[in-house]
Amino acid sequence: MKSINKYSCSTIVNGREKVAKDSKAFRRIRNCIFISGLSVFAQLYLFQPMLSELCTSFHITPVMSSLAVSVSTVGMAVGLFIFAFKADCISREKLMGFTLVVSSLLTIASAFVWSFPMLLIINFLKGMVLSGVSAVALAYLSEEVSASVIGLAISLYLSGNTIGGMMGRVTGTLISGWSDWRYAAFVIGVISLLLGIIFVRKIPSSTNFSPSRVHIKDKLSQMSSFLGKFMFLGMYMIAALVMGAFVSIYNYLSFILESPQFGLPHYIVAMIFMMYTVGVAGSIVTGKLSDKYDPVILLRGAIILMLVGLLLLLIMQLWTIILGLGVITFAFFSTHTMASRIVAGNAQYAKSSATCLYWLFYYVGSSIMGSLTGIVLSTYGWNPFVWVIVLFVAFAFIISVVSTEKIAEKKPHFNRIGKLRMVSIINLIHHHPNSKFK
Repeated sequence: MKSINKYSCSTIVNGREKVAKDSKAFRRIRNCIFISGLSVFAQLYLFQPMLSELCTSFHITPVMSSLAVSVSTVGMAVGLFIFAFKADCISREKLMGFTLVVSSLLTIASAFVWSFPMLLIINFLKGMVLSGVSAVALAYLSEEVSASVIGLAISLYLSGNTIGGMMGRVTGTLISGWSDWRYAAFVIGVISLLLGIIFVRKIPSSTNFSPSRVHIKDKLSQMSSFLGKFMFLGMYMIAALVMGAFVSIYNYLSFILESPQFGLPHYIVAMIFMMYTVGVAGSIVTGKLSDKYDPVILLRGAIILMLVGLLLLLIMQLWTIILGLGVITFAFFSTHTMASRIVAGNAQYAKSSATCLYWLFYYVGSSIMGSLTGIVLSTYGWNPFVWVIVLFVAFAFIISVVSTEKIAEKKPHFNRIGKLRMVSIINLIHHHPNSKFK
């Protein structure tokens, strides 16, 4: 049974109180979850636009420098696997707050290292710590937020990721160009520490989650169950492929733009990363559309759009590269928003296990493709590099078609004036009250 608490502006579904859009609690959740995404991605991809500076500072090759990004995402993947077993034993909001503060201290520490191996170790540890946010953020939202606005809530979280990634890249490029990459790491670390403190002070406590002991055998069984379902496995593979493609482009684009063919100065290259604002639009637009239309159709359309953007990169003109990058960025975050929603919406049990696996594949794809495609670029050049990425994304589209044919996701109905009217208590993210949030 579903009812609305008119005093607290909350939705009560089967005895569980969920936060509605107009409530103060939703505004706090919205702001804090946005802050968490902002901090995570500002730190995770801090070094991506500064790879050329790392090459100069440590006397290494471009492919070696890409490890500064890849080891962070490897650490994220390892951490996600660990948190898959530990996340349900710890308070959601306390775990996220702890990881945001500790990761920022590691980012500050990275500004003071004088050897590349030590930088890699710190980045790996930072990635592991940051995984605490990714492991439970979507589960926290699905447990605490009303189903009618879950698409909006997820899109705001992913928009925080987008703006954080942009902030880290732009700030890092500008500061490192005018002074040194170490100053850039220090500044972003301090900003992230302040964001972490704000998060800890403002995030509402979970009301629909109680920490519980996790049995490793049961958790492995849950994960195996998701991997054995073609729809979930398909979403995981799509996450790995499109994330790997996206990171590959942003890893090495600065080398191309700073090459003699274009010869752009660092402050112009920094402005290229402002393209992440297009990603914000992608997350928000598709998030809202998915509350009305089939997320599967939106997912397939976003992947096709990403292919179009990649093909534009084959025309080695500055305007086509900028346009193509904008299309790719919009399409990637649209794809990511829809794939993560499909996973969260169809996981009727062990929700954190399902989302942890999604992020695990997401970052493994980033780590592997982000470095290996650099070998293609250095050996064969730009066009073969782009074509390899096109093949990966085309494969992702094929997977999106064959893995989602039998999705029976419940959809909201709309009355004549377009307002949301739920006809079933089994909705996009709701699950049976006798099953635990995990």
